[in-house]
Amino acid sequence: MGALVLAAVVAGAWVGARRPAATVNAAASGPLVIDAPVVHSLRAVPMAPEHLLSATSLVPHAFSPPLSARAAIVIDAGTGRVLWQRRPHQRMKVASLTKIMTALLAFRKLGPNDIVTVDKSVPRVPLVREGLRAGERVKAWKLFYSLLLYSGNDDALALAIAAGGDKWTFVHEMNDEAHRLGLRDTHFVSPSGVVDRDNYSSAWDVAALSRVAMRNARFDRVVRTKIIQVPWSAPTYSKVYVNNNLMLRSYAGANGLKTGYTHKSGDCLAVSATRHGRTLIAVLLDDPNMYVDGTRLLNFGFSAA
Repeated sequence: MGALVLAAVVAGAWVGARRPAATVNAAASGPLVIDAPVVHSLRAVPMAPEHLLSATSLVPHAFSPPLSARAAIVIDAGTGRVLWQRRPHQRMKVASLTKIMTALLAFRKLGPNDIVTVDKSVPRVPLVREGLRAGERVKAWKLFYSLLLYSGNDDALALAIAAGGDKWTFVHEMNDEAHRLGLRDTHFVSPSGVVDRDNYSSAWDVAALSRVAMRNARFDRVVRTKIIQVPWSAPTYSKVYVNNNLMLRSYAGANGLKTGYTHKSGDCLAVSATRHGRTLIAVLLDDPNMYVDGTRLLNFGFSAA
Protein backbone atom coordinates (compact mmCIF):
# COMPACT_ATOMS: atom_id res chain seq x y z
CA MET A 1 0.00 0.00 0.00
CA GLY A 2 1.30 3.41 -0.90
CA ALA A 3 2.51 5.84 1.66
CA LEU A 4 -0.01 8.23 3.13
CA VAL A 5 1.46 11.69 3.34
CA LEU A 6 0.16 13.91 6.11
CA ALA A 7 0.15 17.62 5.51
CA ALA A 8 0.79 18.61 9.11
CA VAL A 9 -0.92 21.45 10.93
CA VAL A 10 0.97 24.59 9.99
CA ALA A 11 -0.14 28.12 10.85
CA GLY A 12 -0.11 29.61 7.39
CA ALA A 13 2.87 30.47 5.23
CA TRP A 14 6.25 31.11 6.79
CA VAL A 15 9.93 31.07 5.97
CA GLY A 16 11.57 28.08 7.63
CA ALA A 17 10.01 25.16 9.45
CA ARG A 18 7.96 26.22 12.44
CA ARG A 19 6.42 22.87 13.28
CA PRO A 20 7.74 19.52 12.00
CA ALA A 21 5.75 17.69 9.38
CA ALA A 22 4.54 14.22 10.28
CA THR A 23 4.22 11.08 8.19
CA VAL A 24 1.35 8.66 8.76
CA ASN A 25 1.55 4.96 7.97
CA ALA A 26 -1.91 4.05 6.73
CA ALA A 27 -1.77 0.46 7.90
CA ALA A 28 -0.63 1.35 11.39
CA SER A 29 -2.76 4.40 12.00
CA GLY A 30 -6.18 2.79 11.42
CA PRO A 31 -9.14 4.41 9.72
CA LEU A 32 -9.21 8.16 9.46
CA VAL A 33 -12.36 10.13 10.18
CA ILE A 34 -12.40 12.61 7.33
CA ASP A 35 -14.72 14.83 5.36
CA ALA A 36 -15.37 13.62 1.83
CA PRO A 37 -14.77 16.11 -0.99
CA VAL A 38 -17.87 17.79 -2.31
CA VAL A 39 -18.48 17.91 -6.04
CA HIS A 40 -19.79 21.21 -7.41
CA SER A 41 -20.94 21.31 -10.99
CA LEU A 42 -21.37 25.07 -11.24
CA ARG A 43 -18.74 27.77 -11.18
CA ALA A 44 -19.27 30.66 -8.79
CA VAL A 45 -20.69 33.89 -10.15
CA PRO A 46 -18.83 37.09 -9.17
CA MET A 47 -20.73 39.41 -6.84
CA ALA A 48 -21.73 42.91 -7.78
CA PRO A 49 -19.98 45.69 -5.84
CA GLU A 50 -21.63 46.61 -2.55
CA HIS A 51 -21.00 48.38 0.72
CA LEU A 52 -19.61 45.43 2.63
CA LEU A 53 -19.19 46.73 6.21
CA SER A 54 -20.72 49.42 8.37
CA ALA A 55 -19.40 50.68 11.71
CA THR A 56 -22.30 53.00 12.55
CA SER A 57 -23.54 50.93 15.52
CA LEU A 58 -20.51 49.63 17.40
CA VAL A 59 -21.03 47.93 20.76
CA PRO A 60 -18.84 49.61 23.43
CA HIS A 61 -16.69 47.10 25.24
CA ALA A 62 -13.34 46.97 27.02
CA PHE A 63 -11.77 43.53 27.09
CA SER A 64 -10.07 42.68 30.40
CA PRO A 65 -7.36 41.64 30.02
CA PRO A 66 -6.95 43.38 26.66
CA LEU A 67 -6.71 41.35 23.49
CA SER A 68 -3.14 40.67 22.37
CA ALA A 69 -3.84 41.54 18.72
CA ARG A 70 -2.38 44.70 17.22
CA ALA A 71 -5.56 44.96 15.16
CA ALA A 72 -8.87 43.12 15.45
CA ILE A 73 -12.51 43.23 14.40
CA VAL A 74 -15.69 41.18 14.74
CA ILE A 75 -18.59 41.56 12.31
CA ASP A 76 -22.01 40.11 11.61
CA ALA A 77 -21.51 38.23 8.35
CA GLY A 78 -25.18 38.47 7.43
CA THR A 79 -25.61 42.22 7.73
CA GLY A 80 -22.04 43.54 7.52
CA ARG A 81 -22.45 45.32 10.85
CA VAL A 82 -19.16 45.88 12.69
CA LEU A 83 -19.72 45.01 16.36
CA TRP A 84 -16.27 45.86 17.74
CA GLN A 85 -12.96 46.96 16.31
CA ARG A 86 -9.38 47.88 17.20
CA ARG A 87 -7.22 49.74 14.68
CA PRO A 88 -9.51 48.44 11.90
CA HIS A 89 -7.76 50.30 9.06
CA GLN A 90 -4.15 49.88 10.12
CA ARG A 91 -2.26 48.40 7.19
CA MET A 92 -0.47 45.27 8.30
CA LYS A 93 1.21 42.19 6.89
CA VAL A 94 -1.33 39.39 6.61
CA ALA A 95 0.74 36.36 5.51
CA SER A 96 -1.47 33.50 4.29
CA LEU A 97 -4.71 35.38 4.82
CA THR A 98 -3.76 36.54 1.31
CA LYS A 99 -4.91 33.11 0.14
CA ILE A 100 -8.53 34.06 0.82
CA MET A 101 -8.38 36.34 -2.22
CA THR A 102 -6.38 33.79 -4.21
CA ALA A 103 -8.99 31.11 -3.57
CA LEU A 104 -11.93 33.41 -4.29
CA LEU A 105 -10.62 34.42 -7.72
CA ALA A 106 -9.42 30.92 -8.65
CA PHE A 107 -12.77 29.38 -7.68
CA ARG A 108 -14.44 31.73 -10.16
CA LYS A 109 -12.21 30.61 -13.01
CA LEU A 110 -11.50 26.94 -12.33
CA GLY A 111 -14.00 24.14 -12.06
CA PRO A 112 -13.33 21.39 -9.49
CA ASN A 113 -12.27 18.87 -12.15
CA ASP A 114 -10.24 21.26 -14.30
CA ILE A 115 -6.71 19.92 -14.74
CA VAL A 116 -3.90 22.14 -13.50
CA THR A 117 -0.46 21.46 -14.98
CA VAL A 118 2.15 22.45 -12.39
CA ASP A 119 4.47 25.11 -13.81
CA LYS A 120 8.23 24.64 -13.43
CA SER A 121 8.39 27.70 -11.14
CA VAL A 122 5.97 26.23 -8.60
CA PRO A 123 8.32 23.83 -6.73
CA ARG A 124 10.75 26.70 -6.12
CA VAL A 125 8.42 28.88 -4.01
CA PRO A 126 9.48 29.49 -0.38
CA LEU A 127 8.10 27.24 2.34
CA VAL A 128 5.53 26.06 3.20
CA ARG A 129 5.13 23.68 0.24
CA GLU A 130 3.16 20.47 -0.06
CA GLY A 131 5.65 19.20 -2.65
CA LEU A 132 4.05 19.67 -6.06
CA ARG A 133 6.27 18.45 -8.92
CA ALA A 134 6.85 20.39 -12.15
CA GLY A 135 4.72 18.99 -14.95
CA GLU A 136 2.38 17.20 -12.57
CA ARG A 137 -1.27 17.25 -13.67
CA VAL A 138 -3.67 17.71 -10.76
CA LYS A 139 -7.42 18.28 -10.52
CA ALA A 140 -8.10 21.78 -9.20
CA TRP A 141 -10.24 20.67 -6.26
CA LYS A 142 -7.26 18.90 -4.70
CA LEU A 143 -5.15 22.05 -4.86
CA PHE A 144 -7.91 24.11 -3.23
CA TYR A 145 -7.99 21.81 -0.21
CA SER A 146 -4.22 22.03 0.20
CA LEU A 147 -4.31 25.81 -0.34
CA LEU A 148 -6.91 26.49 2.35
CA LEU A 149 -6.24 23.70 4.87
CA TYR A 150 -2.49 23.07 4.69
CA SER A 151 -1.73 26.53 3.24
CA GLY A 152 0.72 25.39 0.58
CA ASN A 153 2.52 28.23 -1.16
CA ASP A 154 3.11 25.97 -4.15
CA ASP A 155 -0.64 25.38 -4.39
CA ALA A 156 -1.24 29.14 -4.40
CA LEU A 157 1.17 29.70 -7.28
CA ALA A 158 -0.09 26.69 -9.27
CA LEU A 159 -3.69 27.91 -9.01
CA ALA A 160 -2.70 31.51 -9.79
CA ILE A 161 -0.93 30.50 -13.01
CA ALA A 162 -3.80 28.21 -14.02
CA ALA A 163 -6.44 30.88 -13.35
CA GLY A 164 -4.55 33.96 -14.54
CA GLY A 165 -2.22 32.63 -17.22
CA ASP A 166 0.82 33.75 -15.25
CA LYS A 167 1.64 34.86 -11.73
CA TRP A 168 1.76 38.61 -12.31
CA THR A 169 -1.47 38.75 -14.31
CA PHE A 170 -3.19 36.97 -11.44
CA VAL A 171 -1.68 39.29 -8.82
CA HIS A 172 -2.92 42.24 -10.89
CA GLU A 173 -6.38 40.67 -10.86
CA MET A 174 -6.16 40.28 -7.07
CA ASN A 175 -5.50 44.00 -6.71
CA ASP A 176 -8.24 44.86 -9.21
CA GLU A 177 -10.72 42.82 -7.19
CA ALA A 178 -9.60 44.46 -3.95
CA HIS A 179 -10.24 47.85 -5.57
CA ARG A 180 -13.64 46.72 -6.90
CA LEU A 181 -14.68 45.57 -3.43
CA GLY A 182 -13.57 48.85 -1.86
CA LEU A 183 -10.70 47.32 0.11
CA ARG A 184 -8.70 50.53 0.40
CA ASP A 185 -6.16 49.18 2.90
CA THR A 186 -5.12 46.21 0.76
CA HIS A 187 -2.32 45.50 -1.71
CA PHE A 188 -0.99 42.14 -2.88
CA VAL A 189 2.38 41.17 -4.37
CA SER A 190 1.97 37.38 -4.41
CA PRO A 191 -0.83 34.80 -4.43
CA SER A 192 0.48 33.20 -1.22
CA GLY A 193 1.42 36.06 1.10
CA VAL A 194 4.83 34.54 1.77
CA VAL A 195 6.49 37.79 0.62
CA ASP A 196 5.80 40.44 3.28
CA ARG A 197 7.13 43.55 1.56
CA ASP A 198 4.26 45.58 0.02
CA ASN A 199 1.79 42.75 0.74
CA TYR A 200 -0.66 44.10 3.28
CA SER A 201 -4.26 44.49 4.35
CA SER A 202 -6.22 45.51 7.45
CA ALA A 203 -8.58 43.83 9.90
CA TRP A 204 -11.47 45.69 8.23
CA ASP A 205 -10.52 44.60 4.72
CA VAL A 206 -9.86 40.97 5.69
CA ALA A 207 -13.27 40.81 7.38
CA ALA A 208 -14.97 42.35 4.34
CA LEU A 209 -13.17 39.98 1.97
CA SER A 210 -14.02 37.02 4.19
CA ARG A 211 -17.68 38.02 4.09
CA VAL A 212 -17.57 37.88 0.30
CA ALA A 213 -15.61 34.62 0.20
CA MET A 214 -17.96 32.79 2.56
CA ARG A 215 -20.81 33.36 0.10
CA ASN A 216 -19.00 31.16 -2.39
CA ALA A 217 -20.34 27.64 -1.79
CA ARG A 218 -17.09 25.94 -2.77
CA PHE A 219 -14.97 28.20 -0.57
CA ASP A 220 -17.36 27.71 2.35
CA ARG A 221 -17.29 23.93 1.97
CA VAL A 222 -13.50 23.74 1.90
CA VAL A 223 -12.68 26.06 4.82
CA ARG A 224 -15.05 24.25 7.18
CA THR A 225 -13.35 20.90 6.48
CA LYS A 226 -11.25 19.65 9.40
CA ILE A 227 -9.38 16.86 7.62
CA ILE A 228 -9.57 15.23 4.23
CA GLN A 229 -7.88 12.34 2.46
CA VAL A 230 -7.12 13.03 -1.20
CA PRO A 231 -6.14 10.39 -3.78
CA TRP A 232 -2.90 11.18 -5.61
CA SER A 233 -0.83 9.79 -8.44
CA ALA A 234 2.13 7.48 -7.85
CA PRO A 235 4.45 7.45 -6.03
CA THR A 236 2.42 9.40 -3.45
CA TYR A 237 -0.94 7.62 -3.90
CA SER A 238 -2.73 9.54 -1.17
CA LYS A 239 -2.43 12.70 0.92
CA VAL A 240 -4.18 13.87 4.06
CA TYR A 241 -4.68 17.58 4.66
CA VAL A 242 -5.37 18.75 8.23
CA ASN A 243 -6.89 22.19 8.65
CA ASN A 244 -4.56 24.65 10.38
CA ASN A 245 -7.53 26.46 11.94
CA LEU A 246 -7.66 24.85 15.38
CA MET A 247 -10.87 26.70 16.27
CA LEU A 248 -12.76 24.28 14.04
CA ARG A 249 -12.10 21.72 16.79
CA SER A 250 -12.27 23.92 19.87
CA TYR A 251 -15.11 26.39 19.28
CA ALA A 252 -18.74 25.30 18.96
CA GLY A 253 -20.15 26.47 15.64
CA ALA A 254 -16.79 27.39 14.07
CA ASN A 255 -16.91 26.89 10.29
CA GLY A 256 -13.93 28.76 8.72
CA LEU A 257 -11.74 30.55 7.61
CA LYS A 258 -7.93 30.83 7.46
CA THR A 259 -4.74 31.18 9.48
CA GLY A 260 -1.53 32.94 8.53
CA TYR A 261 2.01 33.41 9.78
CA THR A 262 5.32 34.87 8.75
CA HIS A 263 8.07 36.08 11.04
CA LYS A 264 7.13 39.67 10.21
CA SER A 265 3.34 39.36 10.27
CA GLY A 266 3.07 37.35 13.45
CA ASP A 267 0.11 35.03 13.95
CA CYS A 268 -2.99 36.03 12.00
CA LEU A 269 -6.47 34.53 12.10
CA ALA A 270 -9.75 35.02 10.28
CA VAL A 271 -12.38 32.80 11.90
CA SER A 272 -16.10 32.39 11.35
CA ALA A 273 -18.74 30.72 13.50
CA THR A 274 -22.51 30.22 13.35
CA ARG A 275 -24.83 29.95 16.34
CA HIS A 276 -28.63 30.07 16.32
CA GLY A 277 -28.64 31.03 12.66
CA ARG A 278 -26.27 33.97 13.11
CA THR A 279 -22.78 33.97 11.59
CA LEU A 280 -19.92 36.13 12.84
CA ILE A 281 -16.46 36.71 11.40
CA ALA A 282 -13.55 37.72 13.63
CA VAL A 283 -10.13 38.84 12.41
CA LEU A 284 -7.03 39.13 14.58
CA LEU A 285 -3.72 40.38 13.18
CA ASP A 286 -0.32 39.91 14.83
CA ASP A 287 -1.78 38.10 17.82
CA PRO A 288 0.38 35.57 19.70
CA ASN A 289 -2.79 34.41 21.51
CA MET A 290 -5.00 34.32 18.44
CA TYR A 291 -7.09 31.28 19.44
CA VAL A 292 -7.77 32.53 22.96
CA ASP A 293 -8.56 36.00 21.65
CA GLY A 294 -10.60 34.60 18.76
CA THR A 295 -12.74 32.74 21.26
CA ARG A 296 -13.20 35.86 23.40
CA LEU A 297 -14.02 38.03 20.40
CA LEU A 298 -16.64 35.61 19.04
CA ASN A 299 -18.16 35.08 22.49
CA PHE A 300 -18.52 38.84 22.83
CA GLY A 301 -20.04 39.12 19.37
CA PHE A 302 -22.65 36.47 20.01
CA SER A 303 -23.59 38.09 23.31
CA ALA A 304 -23.82 41.59 21.80
CA ALA A 305 -27.15 43.05 20.83
